[in-house]
Amino acid sequence: MNDQQKLVEQQFGVAATDYLNSPAHAQGADLGRLRQAFAGQSALRILDLGCGAGHASFALADVVGEVFAVDLSAEMLRVVAEQSRRRALTNIHTDQHGAESLPFADGGFDGIVSRFSAHHWANLPAALREMRRVLHPQGKCVIIDVCAPENPLWDTFLQTVEILRDPSHVRDYRVSEWERMLATAGWRVVDQDTWKLPLDFVSWIARMRCPEERVTAIKSVWNRAPAEVIAHFAVQPNQDFALDVCWVTAVPV
Repeated sequence: MNDQQKLVEQQFGVAATDYLNSPAHAQGADLGRLRQAFAGQSALRILDLGCGAGHASFALADVVGEVFAVDLSAEMLRVVAEQSRRRALTNIHTDQHGAESLPFADGGFDGIVSRFSAHHWANLPAALREMRRVLHPQGKCVIIDVCAPENPLWDTFLQTVEILRDPSHVRDYRVSEWERMLATAGWRVVDQDTWKLPLDFVSWIARMRCPEERVTAIKSVWNRAPAEVIAHFAVQPNQDFALDVCWVTAVPV
């Protein structure tokens, strides 16, 4: 495990239960859309990569054959396993690994999903190549993640508040960056969409146990941001704001 992976495990291990109960993660129309994307194919083997507290795994478990929930955080995986037992979801399996090196055979999965995880991966191009390797040639991959605006100024402000809140943050990628990296790794994008995700500032910082000095710094960044940045992220007087989220469906070339 490299230093970045250790930092991710450290940051999210203590927050596992918070992420299980977080409305921003436990709810969302994208979970229903994810079910629809794989529904009617009850024999499928799905890899949930960077599964976190398991919301994508739980959504898919009763419409596919097996779900392999993989994450760097042992505590996140403990939460997933415990919730799977409570929900009688016997077809969810957990495994602790990083996305850049997977212990699975070539072409062993019919589908791959990753939800709100890839912005923490140390080497996303390597992970995309691994995902391509372990996916069946007729399979598909669905990536759901916070995305950066194409506007460089807005992008800079987003990355700044993200890393102030969470030192394990690597990058929220622009849709154009996703498309370029996927193409380089042997994927073809067949569907893409974006929407806004409103966030409650207080719970957003609490999930990461954000130190007070960093909370102050984030507020200072927003307070000094240009009007166009405030408008794009819908920053409110109480610091609530909205992130851009992207959905990308890709298939092997």
